[in-house]
Amino acid sequence: MAHTESCEKKSATVTIDGKQVTVPAGTTILDAAAELGIKIPTLCWLKKVSTTGACRICVVEVEGVERPMTACNTPVKDGLNVTTSTPVLEQIRKNTLELMLVNHPLDCPVCDAAGECDLQDSCYTLQVDRNKFGAELERLPIRYDWRLLESDPNRCILCEKCVKVCREIVGREAIEIVDRGDRTIIDTISGEPLDCDFCGNCINACPTGTLISKPFKFRGRPWAFDVTPGVCAFCSSGCQIEYHAKDGRIDRVTSSDNTYNHGNLCANGRFGYAAFNSSGRVTAPMMREGSSDQRKVSWDQALGSAAARLKEFANTSGGSAVAGIGSPRVTNEDSYLFQKFFRGALGSNNIDSEARLGYLPSQILQWELLGYSGGTFDMNVIEKADAVIVIGADLKAESAGFAYRVIQAVTKNDAKLVLAGSRGISLNKYANSFLQCRPGSEAWLVAGLNKALLAEGVVNKSFGNAPGLDILKSSLEALSFERIAEVSGVSETQLREAALLIGSAGRTAVLYGFDVIRSADQKNAVAATINLALLTGATGAEGAGIYPLDEKNNTQGMLDMGICPEYLPGYHTYEHAAAKFGAAWKCTVPAVPGKDLFQIIEAIEAGQIKALYVMGSDLLHVLPDRNRTLKALQKLELLVVQDIFLTETARLAHILLPAATGAEKAGSFTAADNRVQCFNAAVKPAGDSRTDAEILMKLHALVAPVVALAPLTSDALHQEITSLTGLYSETCDHDGCRMGRVKNRTEKAVFAPLSPAALPQLPRPFTLKIGSLLHHNGTMSTWSENNMLVAGEAYVELSVEDAATLGVAAGDMLKISTESSSVSLKARPSANLQRGDLFVPSHFREPQVNLLSGSASSPLAVSLAKG
Repeated sequence: MAHTESCEKKSATVTIDGKQVTVPAGTTILDAAAELGIKIPTLCWLKKVSTTGACRICVVEVEGVERPMTACNTPVKDGLNVTTSTPVLEQIRKNTLELMLVNHPLDCPVCDAAGECDLQDSCYTLQVDRNKFGAELERLPIRYDWRLLESDPNRCILCEKCVKVCREIVGREAIEIVDRGDRTIIDTISGEPLDCDFCGNCINACPTGTLISKPFKFRGRPWAFDVTPGVCAFCSSGCQIEYHAKDGRIDRVTSSDNTYNHGNLCANGRFGYAAFNSSGRVTAPMMREGSSDQRKVSWDQALGSAAARLKEFANTSGGSAVAGIGSPRVTNEDSYLFQKFFRGALGSNNIDSEARLGYLPSQILQWELLGYSGGTFDMNVIEKADAVIVIGADLKAESAGFAYRVIQAVTKNDAKLVLAGSRGISLNKYANSFLQCRPGSEAWLVAGLNKALLAEGVVNKSFGNAPGLDILKSSLEALSFERIAEVSGVSETQLREAALLIGSAGRTAVLYGFDVIRSADQKNAVAATINLALLTGATGAEGAGIYPLDEKNNTQGMLDMGICPEYLPGYHTYEHAAAKFGAAWKCTVPAVPGKDLFQIIEAIEAGQIKALYVMGSDLLHVLPDRNRTLKALQKLELLVVQDIFLTETARLAHILLPAATGAEKAGSFTAADNRVQCFNAAVKPAGDSRTDAEILMKLHALVAPVVALAPLTSDALHQEITSLTGLYSETCDHDGCRMGRVKNRTEKAVFAPLSPAALPQLPRPFTLKIGSLLHHNGTMSTWSENNMLVAGEAYVELSVEDAATLGVAAGDMLKISTESSSVSLKARPSANLQRGDLFVPSHFREPQVNLLSGSASSPLAVSLAKG
């Protein structure tokens, strides 16, 4: 009997407008009605946040209940009989709207929300064309002092959707309900929101024109814009967006609640579009000779010269004198064409990218141990996790979509959250455990978690027989908890407690980021993280996955397409697939791996590589040891740069080819969780710029007309990619897509032995990490005046204790020095850092922070002084 009652409680059968439906227990009347296709009007309801019942537009009649009930927050009960529309209910709804309008200014002609205002639509639907209520109005001051957002409390209907989105989705408390009674407004305690991500998700949620985008204000009426679905071209989360364009210009980016990301974006996704309209865009081909300045030329001149000179260098060296640097910003199709041009037309495997600095080596290791790169599942699975561990990553800064999923797992699924890293982050407020290690000791920390999981006996049985487990155990015996604590600063007790949280909860997700991928002991740090995923069962069918993170939008897709010297597209080796690709391309593909990014710089210095083609990458900014990179680039006999901005690297180019942004071309991106999403162009390329694919196909035709690519349709290109890589397919589970990625399966599971390297004795008293900032993404967002308004300059973050010791306050100048160089930045004391640790954002070009770094690994040993 008890079992039967328990089963009955799991569902309820209700009747709504004469139709029966059975739904899970706890379902609201509103959702139950939706199952039947019955639409109940709402105004304050938003599916992705908790309900308030504030507007009372959704009132319904429930049999046996005297007063109308709000459908949005009334759960169903078995046998319930509901009526959603009667003359009485319609009048109640009209009266409610009329009361709202008493205090609502009828300023629709100048309100940015006109035409997409939920209040306006509700009044039209319910035929509220006059108002029998009235009151003496008192106008409240409009908040013009917030950056990127403007708030007019006179238009507010107090639905609270903005407050709930800020807290429940974004994990912030930037705005709140202020005052009480008829003085109630949505505001901040004082001044500008202090705890704000400037993501604009509150604007997206607002049903009126209370919260609006300042950059979009008065740009035009919503119906005057062409709206094109797209995929965000900033971080690796792969959010679905809509570009709003007029007169060939992107003027707004939004995202609908029915998208994969439920309408949620970060500051870059919502406001970074201003970069596409930057005055720093390159809009015409340019050339220079010797030390002369660059001058505008025709496309025929630029392409003809580039093709002739590249062909000359390739022919005289057998391809060894030319090299190419690809981009994580361009589409999959662009990357495929780039490597095909180098391998097929120029005969060179000297192809690499900035992924060499960390992401690529980490994914080669993950491929060796798990049989795939990138995420195990799509990121929505994280929301269903019972435990989440984030290692060496500031999620919001590196890939905000993953942060939103982790917040949902914690707040909606009651998941346990463990954070492991050297810096505190915004997610600390949700953490059950924060393992704050010493910078550079990430490998020791994660090895300690491996050891603790085994010691506590909470290892998942999914991979109990996987190869290498005994070897792993043996390697961990050489590492005592005392030694791990001594190196990492994390005690045995902390490690064991964290192990119980992630090993006993059930379904676990493992996310790892910059501080693991760029660690000086990267191999052990990444291997230990993958071991952790296997030990917790995260990579198994019942797990919630492992997710390596990269800051930029298409790093995963770029590597899938073969932008690396080790592998052909699809991670095929030359030994097994060079002949196959050569036959398809009607050429001979070199059968040996080419030079990687660092070897390319060395070969330029040695005079072996004479021509370099850089597509969408500012090497002077992203590479360590800026002076060395500058000298190498200046030594080249030919530097071809294909970019959308006049970067420092582009200024050095002998031939500069202006390219199109992600909004100006069609193609596909592959997110960090291996979702492939296709999109169309929203506007034409700016000025005389062209798409990367168009440029590459023309060059290929000029250099190697026998295997010319043009005319090559997108369908033909996708078919070529899918047939040769075996990694992509011609079907996809996303609407409108033309290409998908073969779903990951755990083809293998191999444990790796661990022997973390001893931390070197640092020659200077401070350790510096250079990394990502919440309000920027790479350098692209620094071309956006919107992002620069929120975060306009670099700074050095230091612990509150160190600031007190040095006698510095926020805004004071500090000089950071290594033996080779120094930079001066404003101080920003922070409680997130430990004594002796520093952090500088990587995005800004002006301070040239990479003057300090001699290698790509983190952290750096530096000195710090006032002045």
